[in-house]
Amino acid sequence: MATLLGGWRLRALRAPRQGCRLRHGTPGQARRRVLLSQLFQPLNLQAGVEARWEGRPGEPSCRSQRLMLQAGLIHPAGPGCYSYLPPTVRAMEKLIRVMDEEMQAVGGQKLNMPSLSSAELWGTSGRWEQMGPELFRLEDRHGKGYCLGPTHEEVVTELVAAQSNLSYKQLPLRLYQVTRKFRDEPKPRFGLLRSREFYMKDMYTFDTSEEAARQTYDLVCNAYCSLLDRLGLSFVKARAATGSIGGTMSHEFQLPADIGEDRLVLCPDGHFAANVETLNGEQTSCPTCGEKLTQTRGIEVGHTFYLGTKYSSVFKAIFYSPENKPQLAEMGCYGLGVTRILAASIEVLSTEDSIRWPRLIAPYQLCFIPPKRGSKEEGEEGTALLEQLYDDLTEAQPHLTGDSVLDDRTQLTIGKRLKDANKLGYPYVIVAGKRVCEDPPVFEVWDQNAGEVLFLTKEGVIELLSKVQVS
Repeated sequence: MATLLGGWRLRALRAPRQGCRLRHGTPGQARRRVLLSQLFQPLNLQAGVEARWEGRPGEPSCRSQRLMLQAGLIHPAGPGCYSYLPPTVRAMEKLIRVMDEEMQAVGGQKLNMPSLSSAELWGTSGRWEQMGPELFRLEDRHGKGYCLGPTHEEVVTELVAAQSNLSYKQLPLRLYQVTRKFRDEPKPRFGLLRSREFYMKDMYTFDTSEEAARQTYDLVCNAYCSLLDRLGLSFVKARAATGSIGGTMSHEFQLPADIGEDRLVLCPDGHFAANVETLNGEQTSCPTCGEKLTQTRGIEVGHTFYLGTKYSSVFKAIFYSPENKPQLAEMGCYGLGVTRILAASIEVLSTEDSIRWPRLIAPYQLCFIPPKRGSKEEGEEGTALLEQLYDDLTEAQPHLTGDSVLDDRTQLTIGKRLKDANKLGYPYVIVAGKRVCEDPPVFEVWDQNAGEVLFLTKEGVIELLSKVQVS
């Protein structure tokens, strides 16, 4: 049976009738519960409230920036710099785990390089001057110049070049990190979409030949496609300029969005896509099928470069061939914006007043809403029944332990808390409403991504959520 309520589908499902046995949770179980009132997530969810955009009134904003500020996910610490609050860090950690899975599936090895890079190193590559004011530059007490790294080609190539006896048998090398990056953006805006300090996953690869390097390039690009598919994000892989990174081939991974700062041209049949800045002249038709190209705007979330020997020749990053002769390594570099993906996914998936996360990286998968204090449902042990469901569910599905929130603000109505849960984007919200008084008790399960409400017994809830995957 299904009915519609404000765009939601309501379905009544019931597991086989069983006697209800109320068990009080042990102290250990109670401690496992995450209480919304104790989360450091300052909420400002009232419609129409003016948030402090970048600390300056009137600063242009976008949907993701507004929603993240209102939901207590970020706090402006200065132009283009933000504090990431605990729920955002949880989402980042989940996203990084997905990135680790994809990078390690293609042979990636994770390392960590310093944020401080010497001016001498950047001078060797020629980029100390080329990068211009985008570099954050500083000097130590001895007058030595440094920059805060926006990217790490120099550092990683010098690292590999220092291995004086590198053999062809040790290649390919696919080294990556997830770290803070710094760029002195002239006009930081749109929250985490264009900031001065941000998190990025960057991989650097070293191969024995151009052919092998191009195979690596395709492999990593496919891994990027896999990651974005897993997140449920529609994307475009577009030809792009190599810019200050350099090399002879480059692609951007773009999420189509009106707020995007990049202009893209696309073949309607998917044969061609490019950033407009790469095109010579006015190209209006697909070079493959001749169809008229369409235009859209996009948010860049990833960028790949085939570098060749641009950096290995400067830093003498060599390996020894089967004939024991020194050869320059062929390189590639590959970036994915961690905080950019977080904000861009909220930008493209959310409504104007409610966050929608990719389910895989939502900070919390479940929100439990007990009855209002003093209500009939509370009087008939609705709160205890919901808490027991919480404990039984996390016992049956240990992967949900710590990934569930109990909204203990029982001075508020269920409707108010349900509205807040919708705005915060929990994939599932479980409510002890009027039907919790039935025998057996029935809970409301709001599937936020599917836009439907299920009415389930405790056993039905546990069975439904056994399918929830947490990264």
